[in-house]
Amino acid sequence: MRAIEISQFGGPEVLQLCERPMPQLQAGEVLIKVHAAGINRPDVFQRMGNYAAPPGASDLPGLEVAGEIVDGDLSGSAFKRGDLVCALVQGGGYAEYCAAPLAQCLPVPAGLTPLQAASLPENYFTVWSNVFDRVQLAAGETLLVQGGTSGIGVTAIQIAASMGHRVFATAGSDDKCRACEELGAELAINYRTADFEKEVKAATDGKGVNVILDMVAGDYLPREIRSLADDGRLVIIALLGGAKAELDMGQLLRRRLTVTASTLRPRSVAFKAAIARQLQQRVWPLLAGGKIKPVIYQTFPLAQAAQAHALMESSAHVGKIMLEL
Repeated sequence: MRAIEISQFGGPEVLQLCERPMPQLQAGEVLIKVHAAGINRPDVFQRMGNYAAPPGASDLPGLEVAGEIVDGDLSGSAFKRGDLVCALVQGGGYAEYCAAPLAQCLPVPAGLTPLQAASLPENYFTVWSNVFDRVQLAAGETLLVQGGTSGIGVTAIQIAASMGHRVFATAGSDDKCRACEELGAELAINYRTADFEKEVKAATDGKGVNVILDMVAGDYLPREIRSLADDGRLVIIALLGGAKAELDMGQLLRRRLTVTASTLRPRSVAFKAAIARQLQQRVWPLLAGGKIKPVIYQTFPLAQAAQAHALMESSAHVGKIMLEL
């Protein structure tokens, strides 16, 4: 099969088209003939040598795919060979065929194409796991999303807004802020020209937000702590601003604040399967009903994975960057 491999660690140009053997299925896995695959920041970090694949995972990049089930043990499931599914995988998505745990497969939502469905798993699993499971965004609570036009950002804004939450977001330009507001954010803040702490406090009558979804960390942390309401929760899922920060522990004590963090890729199949069930029950009907939608910025053929990575690193996009086979 054709695939994209990381020939050595480095810039986008190290992504090379190659021929690889077909994946060998393990127990509980199915083989998917890939129609499309999503590009994600962890793919970029892996390419640069900063995010190794977990033991036993494919060394090929790619954490989400959609396509046709062509092989595997489907006993006990609702799927059959020929079904179109999307799936979260530990690697191997940039290829014509990909092995995926059956428990991490979801049907392509009604009305969506495989390309649109391939844009869902990584971001939707991540947002649900962190915002709704880990820090338990509850009815009537508010959410601040850092990086509102990223794949994670457009997902978090739409899901939370569709469930009735007040959502605030940050983005790096006025145009991107408008895009966030069109997706459901009540207020989007241009972090280059405004102070998100002051804006969030003003919009919440000085109380702050209940939950912050953060992909930045670094020097954002002190301002985020001050932006939280009492009993607020900050969940960190990436470190684009750096791994170290000063933390005012007195604020945490006095106001009962929670700071937590997680990564999804190394978690067990059982953990991810539980998220898949929640998504199919709670979120897939919103997609099928058109209440939320995939946001795809640009699509590239498999052989142009390097150009897709260069676009992601430019941060010019709003939503997802995709590979289509």
